[in-house]
Amino acid sequence: MYTPENTARLLPDVAVHAQPHLAGALDWVGMDGIEVPVRFDAGDGDVQRSSARVGAFVNLHRPDKRGIHMSRLYLQVEEALSSKTLSVLTVHEILRGFLDSHQDLSDRACLSIRFEHLVRRPALRSANSGWRAYPVCVEASLTGGELLIEFGTEIVYSSTCPASAALSRQLIQDQFAKDFDAGQPIDHAAVLAWLGSEKGIVATPHAQRSVARIRIRPEQGHNFNLVALIDRVEHALGTPVQTAVKREDEQAFALANGGNLMFCEDASRRIQKALDADTSLADFHIRVEHQESLHPHDAVAYASKGVAGGYGAASK
Repeated sequence: MYTPENTARLLPDVAVHAQPHLAGALDWVGMDGIEVPVRFDAGDGDVQRSSARVGAFVNLHRPDKRGIHMSRLYLQVEEALSSKTLSVLTVHEILRGFLDSHQDLSDRACLSIRFEHLVRRPALRSANSGWRAYPVCVEASLTGGELLIEFGTEIVYSSTCPASAALSRQLIQDQFAKDFDAGQPIDHAAVLAWLGSEKGIVATPHAQRSVARIRIRPEQGHNFNLVALIDRVEHALGTPVQTAVKREDEQAFALANGGNLMFCEDASRRIQKALDADTSLADFHIRVEHQESLHPHDAVAYASKGVAGGYGAASK
């Protein structure tokens, strides 16, 4: 007879029954897209709660076992991320918990966490500010007690083509030569008025919204610091996209673009140099994408720290 006390005993568990004709070890088994809240301090002391999607996996090195305990992975993710602020230590504890709960089945575990974090950014000239949502990705694995952890984000910025700028300057010179006779004295007021007219800017260089995708490996003892990473990369580029913009801010942005002409190779090297100077990073990988306004395709460059065993071409 059914009673509440013997419910668990009556529930079947077919996962414990091996299937000898399908025996084999599996690289990873688990769940992806787990919906869970995450608490995160970007390095500015402001702990925000965001909606995250999590991947939780262990390997299955026992060919005679049919499956793993997925509910154990889910419950550990939910408990840790709902109650603790995300950190390197938190990630390590979650992975250690995965393996402790699968001692007879697994010896490797991995975790991925993806969410967006809001950071307030000041305007260039005015006293205004606004929010930018930066994507955050944490990927980590634990094998034989060795923790490998990566932290990533994306920086969106404007890039003005140096070649296009040079061609535009040439056309402006040509127009000036047409409008001002070389044999006549230059009238300062006339030139000043010409420069402020449409004739004074007959051609403009093409610019595009661009994206730098950054992945870093923190040195041992260092935590995630999103704001410091953003500041370092945006300062190196000089033209991050803006939030609140008044006319004085837009003019300052135009000036920044004119003073920061860059190919994708230039942008990638700027970021590489800035991150090389950061002693808190053990390694990094950069993917720069200039979403061309001239072409239907993108211009792309990659760079890395280049340490032994670090990121390589396969990281694309």
